[in-house]
Amino acid sequence: MAGKLPSRFSRIWSASAVSALGDGVYFAAVPLLALTLTRNPIMLGAMEACALLPWLFFGMLGGALVDRWDRRRTMVIADLCRFSLLVLVTALIAAGAVDIYFLFVVVFLLGIGQVFFDTASVAFLPEVLDRDLDTLQVANSRLQGAQQAFGGFVGPPVGSLLFGLGRAVPILGDAVSFLFSSLTIWSLPKSAPKPAKPRGSLLREAREGAAFLFGNRLLVGLSLRPAVGNFAFLGASAVLVLYVKETLHLGTTAYGIYLTANAIGALGGSAVAPRLAGKLGTGGTLTLTAVVEAVSLLGIGLSPNAWTAGIGEMVLGAAMGATMGLGPAVRQAIVPDHLMGRVAATGRLIALCAGPVGALFGGWLANVAGLRAPFIAGAGILAVMAVVAARLTSNTRIEAALAEAAGRRERETSQEQEQEQGQGQDRGQKQAQAVEQAVEANVAADAVAMA
Repeated sequence: MAGKLPSRFSRIWSASAVSALGDGVYFAAVPLLALTLTRNPIMLGAMEACALLPWLFFGMLGGALVDRWDRRRTMVIADLCRFSLLVLVTALIAAGAVDIYFLFVVVFLLGIGQVFFDTASVAFLPEVLDRDLDTLQVANSRLQGAQQAFGGFVGPPVGSLLFGLGRAVPILGDAVSFLFSSLTIWSLPKSAPKPAKPRGSLLREAREGAAFLFGNRLLVGLSLRPAVGNFAFLGASAVLVLYVKETLHLGTTAYGIYLTANAIGALGGSAVAPRLAGKLGTGGTLTLTAVVEAVSLLGIGLSPNAWTAGIGEMVLGAAMGATMGLGPAVRQAIVPDHLMGRVAATGRLIALCAGPVGALFGGWLANVAGLRAPFIAGAGILAVMAVVAARLTSNTRIEAALAEAAGRRERETSQEQEQEQGQGQDRGQKQAQAVEQAVEANVAADAVAMA
């Protein structure tokens, strides 16, 4: 039944939820740990950069490797490596043997693990759930909800609380989350073995994935949404703390509460996204969320007080949550399995590269035009994206892509069956020839014996 999730999905959800909790703990604790090692803003910024550098260096190559390897095993190994690393870090923190430069290395290595795990997980989900779009939309929306609930709500305050118990405690907690995730994923059934295909160089295979993405307008549209969104949202986020404190006149505690509005909205948006897609179509829903993102960001920038800005943040989060549940599902439904890792990694790299540029733009614009300017400019950029989304990710284009993908899978299945039949016939002929040769040998032996 379309949209109904198999029982084994509960294990994927559990692994994702616990891992998201660990991520929330980590993202709260690591900056606090860094502050105990340095007060230099440049050093703190460099640590943030270390988390993004693995995607720049290894993103596309990692996607090519994921398409070569068993995705389930890749996820397990990535989690076990991160578990082992954090256990080591916990011991070193307890021994007082950690400095800021060592923390740079740890963040970078954890980022490499994230590259392989995230890319493999995107490619692995269709193997578990098949390629039905409705099912993938429900699954991705529930996973997105788990990310928001455990990574956005529960994890950060737990991380801060654990840090108060000891610098090493939240790091050990994150390590345990990786161990749980790896064991849960390992308990899933093994994927069917894939037919061997000739391999080229990693660079050539990575380019093949990028070429497939850029050669498909629907995939271009699905990749532009998060890229343009990151540019606009991070441009506004770069000055959000100043905007909230100096323009909306909120205190520190109220600012923390304000930040939860976006996460609350995202949780609700991810929950209703599959039902919206069922009524409006996936393309229609993606267009709607693009319009809502533009209007809500404009509303935040023009808000006369914190209440209306908070409502705008909640609506913005809802649109973002729905988009992050539906967009990946379409990609998983239409991209060939042997290219899934590379296409996912290329899209992720595009989105991540746009974010820092947007943050720099937002900071510059606020400096020359005021704190409201990044929100208003971002809304304009998102409005243009809404028009583009209406064309590139329309219902008609998605339905055509789904039909093409279904036809391609049918042809591939037919070719595999023909190859198996051919191999069976070859084996039968070889067995018959062996029997004939054995009979001829026996006849010859009998003739020699009679002579």
